[in-house]
Formats: sequence, structure tokens, C-alpha cells
Amino acid sequence: MNAIPSVADRAAPAAGRLDWPTLLRGGRTLVMGILNVTPDSFSDGGQFLDPRRAIAHATRMVAQGADLIDIGAESTRPYGGQVPVSAEEEIARLAPVLPAVAALGRPLSIDTMKAEVAAWAIAHGAAIVNDVWGLQRDPAMAAVIAEHAVPAVLMHNRESADASIDIMADIERFFDETLTIAARAGIARTKIALDPGIGFGKTPEQSITVLRRLGELRRYGLPLLVGASRKRFIATLAPSEPDGRLGGSIASHLLAARDGAAIVRAHDVAETVQALRVAEAIGAGR
Repeated sequence: MNAIPSVADRAAPAAGRLDWPTLLRGGRTLVMGILNVTPDSFSDGGQFLDPRRAIAHATRMVAQGADLIDIGAESTRPYGGQVPVSAEEEIARLAPVLPAVAALGRPLSIDTMKAEVAAWAIAHGAAIVNDVWGLQRDPAMAAVIAEHAVPAVLMHNRESADASIDIMADIERFFDETLTIAARAGIARTKIALDPGIGFGKTPEQSITVLRRLGELRRYGLPLLVGASRKRFIATLAPSEPDGRLGGSIASHLLAARDGAAIVRAHDVAETVQALRVAEAIGAGR
């Protein structure tokens, strides 16, 4: 059986011409490997703050089959306790790592809510912007994405969880505003993927609801990214620490892929790739 080609094995388009249809043309769910160069991320904070360890981890994820790498230098800590980081500090953490990771040959995503950091990262090799506030935090972010014509992941978020709201209605209102901002800035729809933000501004029950009703978001006609890896809702169903949530992470991502997720964002790349490929092979035989 021939190996499925990775994104990097395909001919790379000219700068500024990369888009989600190109990245997804293989027709399978892509795996985005997580690289946190932070001291305080909820799952692996501090493990990869050292540049050599960070680059080695990225290299390992590429070898394990990651289609994309997502690098972030400020913890967004979906469960609160985030320590704000200046743009200068983010860039200082990224500078010894990002160019080397970009050279590994996988499209590199910059996970930041700051337009200044996004612009710096693009100039140094990032090909995708992952904005956890969906263009609704930094008013300059949309312009940076439009100017550089890079693909973007735009995520739903809230300042805090509210168990009383209809979370799917809230996500749709947020995405409607995000897409209005994107259109005004001149960001092409082919450059946009949406992320419902599992764990961000949501109770564990709401995160489960979002995963259960993920298919409803296909109405936007845009690729969906799901990042359920090691999230706290798993522990409410099966008590566990973040590094003990592999089973729940894989279950969530397999079901998300079934229901329309085009990309899953994962800490455990090898296991996620294996699970998806087996599920895809079995499903193809039906």
C-alpha cells in the first residue's frame, strides 16, 4: 500500500498563493502538531522553552507524520490563569526556533493573537496565522492576514464560560462577525478555516455539545479545525491529568473527522496520525 503523501510532498505554491483548498486537496484529515515555546501552557508548559528541545520536538513531529506545525509563544490557557506576554517577549521566544522549524518543510502556523507577532512570523517563515480570537481582539490582525495573503485559522472564543447560553448560537454569531471583518479586510474565503474553540470560554459540557453538533458548522462551507487534544472536558468523563488524556483526545478527533473536521490539532502526533489513517482505511472499504 502506497504511503499517503504529506502536504510538504506536494508542489508548494508561490508565496501568497497558499490556501486551504491547496492544503486539503489530498482529501484526508490533516494533523497539526502543537509546539508550545512557553513556560506555562496548560499541558506541556516549559517542556519546549529551550530552543534545542523545541526544534527537536518539531523535527520528531514531522517524522511522525504531522502535516502542519503550529507554534505559539504565549499560553492562551483555555481554563484561565493566562499571564499576558508582550509582543516583544513572544518574538524573543520565537526567534531562535521559528526559522528552523519553518525549514523542516511543513507549512508552519503561528499561534498568536497579536498582529505584530503574526507579521514578524510570516516574515521569518510562517505560512499560516492561527488567531484564537478570530480577528476580534487585535484590530490590525485582519489587515496583516490580507496583506500577506496567508491562510488563517479563526477561532471562537469568549472571555469566560457561561453555562446558561446556547453555545452553538454564540459560536455562529461570533463566526458571522469574524467573516464580516475578514470580508471587509479583503481576506479571501479560500484563506479561511474556522475553529469552534474546544475548551475556550466553554464549560466542559459545552465543549462536548460543540463536538456533538460539529456538523452544523459545515453550513459555512469552510474547512473546520478541531483542537480537542488533552482538553479538560475529557477529565470530566474519565478523571485524568493532561498527559493522561490520549484516549479521549483520539476519540474526539476521530469523531470530529467523521463529522467534517478537515484538520485536527494534536499534542500526540504519532498516535493521532495512526488512528486517523486506520479509521480512513476502514471507512474507505465500506
